[in-house]
Amino acid sequence: MKKPILDVLGGVGCSPPPIWLMRQAGRYLPEYRAVREKAGGFLDLVMTPALAAEVTLQPIRRFGFDAAILFSDILVVPHALGQALRFAVGEGPQLDPIPDGAAVSRLAGELDHKLLDPIYETVALVKAKLPQETTLLGFCGAPWTVACYMVAGHGTPDQAPARLFAARDPAGFGRLIDILVDASAAYLVRQLQAGAEAVQIFDTWAGVLGPDEFARWCVEPCARLVAEVRRQVPDAKMIGFPRGAGTLLETYLQGVRVDGVGLDWTVNRSLARNWIRNGVAVQGNLDPLVLVAGGAALDRSIDAVLAGFAGAPHIFNLGHGILPETPIGHVERMIARVRGAGRN
Repeated sequence: MKKPILDVLGGVGCSPPPIWLMRQAGRYLPEYRAVREKAGGFLDLVMTPALAAEVTLQPIRRFGFDAAILFSDILVVPHALGQALRFAVGEGPQLDPIPDGAAVSRLAGELDHKLLDPIYETVALVKAKLPQETTLLGFCGAPWTVACYMVAGHGTPDQAPARLFAARDPAGFGRLIDILVDASAAYLVRQLQAGAEAVQIFDTWAGVLGPDEFARWCVEPCARLVAEVRRQVPDAKMIGFPRGAGTLLETYLQGVRVDGVGLDWTVNRSLARNWIRNGVAVQGNLDPLVLVAGGAALDRSIDAVLAGFAGAPHIFNLGHGILPETPIGHVERMIARVRGAGRN
């Protein structure tokens, strides 16, 4: 059975392109909200394999996406390194901050895989229930992005706490990054061994870094992470998503040997085609707000993405996660248009 996502990550162009959405299992779906209420807290949902598998499969049943992505969170890695993690209602994730090198030294040296066993069990459960043509994606956060949350203890608009730590104590911050490279590689390898067929590395906060810092804290750690996963799983298919990288995307692709690269909606598609080396797939890059807007604006934007990457190995996706207020009808309209049924 052919799997369009894996074909594209192998450098083969498909028409129409395969499609999945970041955060496709989430609050815009009533069936997700029902399971979330049953689970109680968000971390309880992530760590209950039967429920996490159910919400991973919900968008596949409803929309027939070409990939299912594991329902989890990037912050389970610091949680498994000994950093306390809480999800407060209406406030998002909360961690005990790691503001300096002394706090870094209190982290565990390696992942507590026993704590993460429920996630690996979820991977196996989903794999057993997916249609044969549907690819199962695992994921992790990139070292820089995860470090941003670990240092501040929560999300911040400009990631100033992590940037200040890195500027004032690059050696101490580098130790944190080294721990995250090793831990993230081990986490991805275990997902692949459990049944994931490809993995994505989310670097959500790559765009706040200047060129030198981008090379040091985004490119170099991700390059090591990819190399370590491939050392243990040589045929691993991997997607990098350096959100907000802009013109630094070319630097990322020169240093990080991924099979595919996710593009946010601000990327100039013509330039991106020139930057991306032969054999690297592109993924994206519809604006999530346009999906909320719907109508003719949505149709135009879909057509622009399809035209911009016509003939290239391309996975249709958003430029970031689907928003909770997105109407289900707009998602259905997008899928129909991408697959050809909605064209005039």
